[in-house]
Amino acid sequence: MSLSTSTPPRLPCGAEFAQLADQLWHGVAAGDEYAATEIVLRALDDGIEPESVLLDVIAAVQGKVGEEWAANRISVAQEHAATSINERAVAALALHPAARRTPTLGRITVACVDGEWHALPARMVAEVLKLRGWQVDYLGAQVPAPHLISHLHTTKADAVALSSSIATRLPTAHAAITACQAVGVPVLVGGAAFGPDGRYARLLGAEAWAPDARTAADRLAGGPLPRPQVDHQQMDDLPHLADQEYTMVTRNSDNLVRTVFHALEDAFPAMRAYDDMQRERTAEDLAHIVEFLATALYLGDEKLFTWFITWTAQILVARGVPAQSLPPALNLFARELKDFPRAARILQRGVEALTTAPRTTTGKPA
Repeated sequence: MSLSTSTPPRLPCGAEFAQLADQLWHGVAAGDEYAATEIVLRALDDGIEPESVLLDVIAAVQGKVGEEWAANRISVAQEHAATSINERAVAALALHPAARRTPTLGRITVACVDGEWHALPARMVAEVLKLRGWQVDYLGAQVPAPHLISHLHTTKADAVALSSSIATRLPTAHAAITACQAVGVPVLVGGAAFGPDGRYARLLGAEAWAPDARTAADRLAGGPLPRPQVDHQQMDDLPHLADQEYTMVTRNSDNLVRTVFHALEDAFPAMRAYDDMQRERTAEDLAHIVEFLATALYLGDEKLFTWFITWTAQILVARGVPAQSLPPALNLFARELKDFPRAARILQRGVEALTTAPRTTTGKPA
């Protein structure tokens, strides 16, 4: 059946979207990929616009998956399983006759930053762009910059859509952005890593930023991205890196974590009663603190670290772990980094954020 003779897709009301999302959530939460896929395919058979199924149903359910994990109502394993089912639903949608489009526009490469394993947001962008008429090369998760550049040389893409959900991947994203621009390809970035208002996209020199897949497609439909300006280096973008604090903290991260982990037993005596699993999780949390500290140093943005540390406190409280262990840990890191003024200041801001964050009725920071 050709698109020219098919029934035009319909756009259901918000209540119908909510009902479909609720049905899909129950299938996803039950681990039933067959039921989840059937819900998506039935919606398409009923004539609902594929882009709406993608973004107003599947993406909405994936957002709930993240919320349920953060609230400790599902485990990490359940979160991974749910995400996998949503990925299967997207794949089923992409193969449905209602989603088939003949490319009439240019060519876009969609990829995740190296080290970024949250591929579903990028996949959503890729599928929406296909529906809008673009030829899309979807490269998936964790794409090393050299591989990305090699692909661009081969395909002559009009633009790259680069995705990252984890802020600690921003230094790597900066390198990828710069590499794409060096071969003349403009970059549109998106994902939670770049900030809710795209502040880090601008800081890192991307030609465009979009908060979601629909906005990304609209931006690309509005005309070609500006050609890259390649007469600068990363140090010109981020002159504060000249103090080498980012480099030194990154190089010594393992030693920092090890030193603070052992010192924390004295600074936070409750840790002495931790079992092996709790001690392992504490070491992981300390490693994340160093990663976000390094990223805040790279970006020159204290707010990134204070956001992360208050979010971490909420996650710990939701899991029944005392967040009181965080200020002693930050103070110990500050002691080890006393010769690094920017790092010490960022850590102090973290302590202040923990002690001044408003509390909800559940005891969690608001």
